Amino acid sequence: MTEHDPERATPYRIAVIAGDGVGKEVIPAGIEVIEAATRGTSSIIWDRFDWGTDRFHRDGAMMPPDGIDQLRGYDAIYLGAVGDPSLPDHTTLWGLLLPIRKAFDQYINLRPVRLLPGISGPLRDKGPEAIDFLCVRENTEGEYAGVGGRVHRGTAHEVAIETAVFSRFNVERTIRYAFDLARGRRRHLTSVTKSNAQQYSMTFWDDVFNDVKRDYTDVETASLLVDAAAALMIRAPERFDVVVASNLFADILTDLGGALMGSLGLAPSANLDPDRRFPSMFEPVHGSAPDIAGRGIANPIGTIWAGALMLEHLGLPKAAGRIMSAIETTTGGGSTLSPDLGGRAGTKDVAQAIVALLNQ
Repeated sequence: MTEHDPERATPYRIAVIAGDGVGKEVIPAGIEVIEAATRGTSSIIWDRFDWGTDRFHRDGAMMPPDGIDQLRGYDAIYLGAVGDPSLPDHTTLWGLLLPIRKAFDQYINLRPVRLLPGISGPLRDKGPEAIDFLCVRENTEGEYAGVGGRVHRGTAHEVAIETAVFSRFNVERTIRYAFDLARGRRRHLTSVTKSNAQQYSMTFWDDVFNDVKRDYTDVETASLLVDAAAALMIRAPERFDVVVASNLFADILTDLGGALMGSLGLAPSANLDPDRRFPSMFEPVHGSAPDIAGRGIANPIGTIWAGALMLEHLGLPKAAGRIMSAIETTTGGGSTLSPDLGGRAGTKDVAQAIVALLNQ
């Protein structure tokens, strides 16, 4: 018995955007692993798009004007990285990644934080049993809504305004998604804000959270200020099960989460439209890492793990589970680790070790 949906007559179609820097190295590794995990059960067509900084220098844009329309019909998007020292970060981010998230209403950014077997995290006496939580990040508005501007540029009177946008509709659906996740785990949800200083947007978030939690009396809750949450993640990460926060705060806290995992190269990310009207997008957290790009030493596990999240979203949980088991066996063995984890294995070496386990 296979897990391929017998009613699906066509292969899964995945749009592949390797993007910039190490994205061009880790995405092929991820594809190799996914193909090994789905061989004989599910068929996948990979369509590759050469969008990113190289295209910007050639054509003046990170992606073509009809880029969103080109992606619309895919089952998912597999993204490597966005960013290059030759362009300002806001140019690359707003030229590719953020437009995709917003156009496809990928309002959930899901980031697991978990210490894998065999990995030594930076916290003394905190092992895998203590570091295992999920971060739910509101992904389409908040502090990254893009509302604002600059006036009187280049003068002593120059002014910049950046306005955060929080809608009840979006905040509520994000919080409900987090509550539903918590119900399937250890039934604890932490909301993170900064409502002591941000008296309108963050108190609004708190109010919506308190309204929604009345529908989830079986889930224990906590509300923390973001600075206290950051300190607690270091002092007592076992206190967290599911965390929900705004676009900015969860972005920062999940990079801290990557550090707790032992390397940002291990951290995966899923940009989800839970309603499945549009394709969701899956990517590693680490970014383009220009300092090591082209050397073949980037850790591919974050990208491979993101591929497992993609398979799970597509309805292929067995293949996703096989990938996760192979990742855990690889890290637990300790002999095939990339330099960020203290090993000497290259990107291809790590991927091939995981593929070998899948082929057994």
